[in-house]
Formats: sequence, structure tokens, C-alpha cells
Amino acid sequence: MGYKVVVAGATGNVGREMLNILAEREFPVDEIAALASRRSLGTEVSFGDRTLKTQDLDTFDFTGWDMALFAIGSDATKKYAPIAAKAGCVVIDNSSLYRYDPDVPLIVPEVNADAIMGYSKKNIIANPNCSTAQLVVALKPLHDRAGIKRVVVSTYQSVSGAGKEGMDELWNQTKAVYNPTDDVPPKKFTKQIAFNVIPHIDVFLDDGSTKEEWKMVAETKKILDPSIKLTATCVRVPVFVGHGEAVNIETEEFLDEHEARDILRESPGIMVVDKREDGGYVTPVECAGDFATFISRIRQDSTIDNGLSFWCVSDNLRKGAALNAVQIAETLGNRALKKG
Repeated sequence: MGYKVVVAGATGNVGREMLNILAEREFPVDEIAALASRRSLGTEVSFGDRTLKTQDLDTFDFTGWDMALFAIGSDATKKYAPIAAKAGCVVIDNSSLYRYDPDVPLIVPEVNADAIMGYSKKNIIANPNCSTAQLVVALKPLHDRAGIKRVVVSTYQSVSGAGKEGMDELWNQTKAVYNPTDDVPPKKFTKQIAFNVIPHIDVFLDDGSTKEEWKMVAETKKILDPSIKLTATCVRVPVFVGHGEAVNIETEEFLDEHEARDILRESPGIMVVDKREDGGYVTPVECAGDFATFISRIRQDSTIDNGLSFWCVSDNLRKGAALNAVQIAETLGNRALKKG
């Protein structure tokens, strides 16, 4: 006996990827519903070998459904998540709405799967920000071994993190650079993204950081350890899919780079590709479409006693969003609902 699963926001980048991954990982589905807003009603989406027609999110009855994967943004989630949860359907939410709610677990299964049982307070589980998800997967085994005190991370985030509009803007601006008659001014981003990098993701806060940077701090503390100090600089780059992160950590105990490499190789969800030669590392283009979080460039930081640096890349539509949501669904099924 399998699960009755809803995917809300099924026509967007993340919603489509959720359907793909549910099929790829052979999630035990008895029945599946693809939901969308009325303007997308009837749009066809793929689920493995099947084609699904989207149903109206506004009128859908969640009664009798086991779990709903939401990829519809915070405003719509605020309206529909409580309706689904009240009907007995566990919501796995990809928006930022519930991430900082103390009664809602924020889950990366490789890191804090035990916290998932807290779902019963509100029947809602939160999925972290894409840049946080891959980071904590990399930090967790190193923290368990040596105790991470401080993290400095600079992100190189792809335009798909801003949705289809972000991808379209990069594509259209890139073409326009080679065609002087075209003019594609920035709309989704604050400045030209083609052949440029923008050190600004989400809104600015009073302390000069951006909301994206604040999210990485708050979510790492909630998922991994509230005592970890983290500072982030989040940058949008002209890449379609795949976030890169340059990470520097300071640990309580000394951790040799060779031991760190071995620890990471043995850790769930991680693939180490770290050869000190041309091309001996992974880039966003290579990680697109893959489940793993890739770690390269592992090396000692000689400027402090207990420091390490490394490079981390992952497909932000997968581990950063859809894959993590499906992994949460798998964990929820195995630990709590126990069907399938």
C-alpha cells in the first residue's frame, strides 16, 4: 500500500522537478495529484511515463491525502498549507514561510532526520533555502568530528534560484549582447545578469546583509547547531542551474585535510571529486541533474590554527529544493506514516 501524494505548484521549475524525482526514486505512490493556479489549469505535466493534467489548487479537497509537496511561494502557502494540514495531509513546504517557526521542523534528512517527528505539532515540515541545504550536508560530518565554531561562505548562485523568470532573463540578455538591436533591461534582477555577477539576493536588511544571507545564518543554526557562527555573502551568477559555494570553516579541534576528505567521502549525499590537477573539481554545469552534493578543493587554511576551506556545488533545483522535499517525504513515510 502506497501513499496519496499531492504536488502543488506542479507547473513551476521546482514542482516539475518534484514530480520527476518522485518517479525516478520510485516513491511508493498509490495516487498522485498535480495542482496549479487557475491560470495554469489543465496544463499537462510528466510523472514518469504518465502525463497528469493539473487540477485547481483553490478548490482541491486534501481530505484523505497523505502528504502534499508545496512549491507555490509564501503567499499562496500561507493560504493553502493550513487547509491541507487541517484536513490531515502533511505539508512539506518549499517556501520560506514556516522555516523559522519553532513548531515546524526544518529538515535536511542527512543532517537532522530525527527532528522530523515534530511535524505533528502543525502537520507541516519546512524545506530549507537552496543555498543552506547543500551547505549543511557538507558541514554536518565535519561538525560531528571536530566541532565547527565559525563558517565563512561566499555563494555563486544560479538564476534558476529565481525561477523561470530568472532563467529567461539570462537567456534573453545573453542573446541581446550579440544583437545590438535588442535591449533586455533587468526586470527580475536589479542589474544585468548576462556576463555579470550581482552581489545581491533578496532584500537588504538594516545591518547591510541581505535576506538570503540572513536565511543561511538562521537556517544553519536551526538545522545543525545554534552555537555555530556564520557569515555569508550571496552572489547571483550567470549560470542556469547549480549553486557553488566557497566555504571556510574554523573548528574546535584540529582536523587534517586528509581526514576531512575521508570523512566527507563516507558521508551520505556527498560525492568528493578533489584532484589537484586541471579539471579535478566539479562545476555547476557538471552537477546539474545529479542528486549529490559535490565537494572539491579541500585544503588546510594556514591563517588560523584549525581551519579548512573547500568548494561545494549542487543542483539547486534538486538537493536545494525538489530532491530534499522528496527525501523528507521518504523519511516521513519510513519514520511516521509507515505505508508503502
